[in-house]
Amino acid sequence: MATRSNRTGTALGPPQDPAAPKTPAPDRKRPEGTPGTTARTRAPRLWTWLLLPGTLWMTGFLVASLLLVATLALGTTDPLGNPRFGLNFANLTALADPAYSTVLLRSLGYALITCLISLAVAYPVAYAIALRGGRFKNLLIAAIVVPFFANYLVRMYGWSVVLSDDGPLLRALRAIGLADGDAKILQTGVGVVAGLVYGFVVFMIIPLYAAMERMDTSLIEAGRDLYGGPLRTFLFVTVPATRQGAAAGCVLVFLPAMGDFVSAQLMGGPDQIMIGNLIQDKFFQGQNWPLGSALTMLLMAVLFLGMLGYLRRTRKDEAEAAR
Repeated sequence: MATRSNRTGTALGPPQDPAAPKTPAPDRKRPEGTPGTTARTRAPRLWTWLLLPGTLWMTGFLVASLLLVATLALGTTDPLGNPRFGLNFANLTALADPAYSTVLLRSLGYALITCLISLAVAYPVAYAIALRGGRFKNLLIAAIVVPFFANYLVRMYGWSVVLSDDGPLLRALRAIGLADGDAKILQTGVGVVAGLVYGFVVFMIIPLYAAMERMDTSLIEAGRDLYGGPLRTFLFVTVPATRQGAAAGCVLVFLPAMGDFVSAQLMGGPDQIMIGNLIQDKFFQGQNWPLGSALTMLLMAVLFLGMLGYLRRTRKDEAEAAR
């Protein structure tokens, strides 16, 4: 039987009432088990399997080394200085010695000062590259990062020459009258902090640069309208918008600076030794591996507390951003 089409009907069926409720379209989701769904679910599994070998490798060695150091901290030494495992808490009680606590607090202070100075140096550098670098951004980042590919010890030796009593820095300061003949930088706390800042400031620049690259520049323009001057805009707009990058940079600087011993050894004196120097001395010169292991566990406990504070702060920022 032939059918006819009109304005309300089709050639395949009777006319429909425009006022009648429309039947919802059938769900066109792809059924489970189709090739597209299988590919999407297979990709995360593939990445999981690719990450598994490296994760197991690093986790296994980390846990094994921690257990070794922890058990050795309870050991003793024989008359020849060889370490022996045991159950001796004398090494842990020895950590209460004021000499060790003084060195630990000095190391903590040097690391915190290094973070603050690195933050003050890295912010304008990262700001200039990220927001004013233009097409030279990659070149400027490479100019900062590539020199740090050199060996850390070699760079510290070069820096100690620059800061030496007859080095170019003090000679220039004496020439313009800002330093006298007895002024010195090496064998002082200033020299140790200068070495730490020089060694780890790049770890502050990179996270801040990445944070400023992701920042919406319209916020700065709005901040200039609200706060007026560039300094107030920087403090009330740029700094809060990049605080996660600053926090990551502080962690990356604080952790190695806390355990560093090269800067204190090359640019400090007996009154500037850090906990890393103590650990090195106990392992290699004092032949007291159990006490060195106890000092290592103390240092790791302090670093763990710092990491815990950073993770809690990061989680809080993520929760606030999700609201």
